[in-house]
Amino acid sequence: MSYPAVLTKAFELGKKEIRLNRTAVQVFGVSAFIVATVAGAFIRIPLPFTPVPITLQTFFVLLAGAVLGRKLGSASQAGYLILGAVGLPVFSGALGGILRLFGPTGGYLFGFIAAAWVVGALLKGEKESFFKIALAMTLGSLTIYAVGITWLGLVLHIGIGKAFLLGMLPFVPGDAIKLLAAASIYHGIQSRTRQIY
Repeated sequence: MSYPAVLTKAFELGKKEIRLNRTAVQVFGVSAFIVATVAGAFIRIPLPFTPVPITLQTFFVLLAGAVLGRKLGSASQAGYLILGAVGLPVFSGALGGILRLFGPTGGYLFGFIAAAWVVGALLKGEKESFFKIALAMTLGSLTIYAVGITWLGLVLHIGIGKAFLLGMLPFVPGDAIKLLAAASIYHGIQSRTRQIY
């Protein structure tokens, strides 16, 4: 085999190894954010006046979209919903089953997928400013709220105003803190996450 042919073969093998390594990193990233979202569901504060509890999940949803990108980020949240739908106790309150997706909080769960996609779609640059990261995550949070309170209103047969009072207003201060924390973390690590997607 000639020297150029050896170099070509080595280059092809190197490209294949890089693809395999990248795939392994992507699988690990999606799996890690599924586990993180499950863990966030167990950090739970129920509120007596609404069926929607306070959890840490939105923190991980926003980070999933930023770190993994729109496709893998939304895939991680879809994976989380699938685990819950087949009966694993991964939803808030250690509950599982497909009926949970059609209960009062089902809209928020579906909103996780959409929010991760929105955040990932908006953060595609090599080095995003903190402002742009926070703005993308704000739009992601608003996506969760939009799907969540619309679904909540339909399930409870209440108007959008009451759904807003039960399903968004009490959560804004805590979600703002989680958003700023997620934006700060991603702003610091973003240069190391570009290789994932």
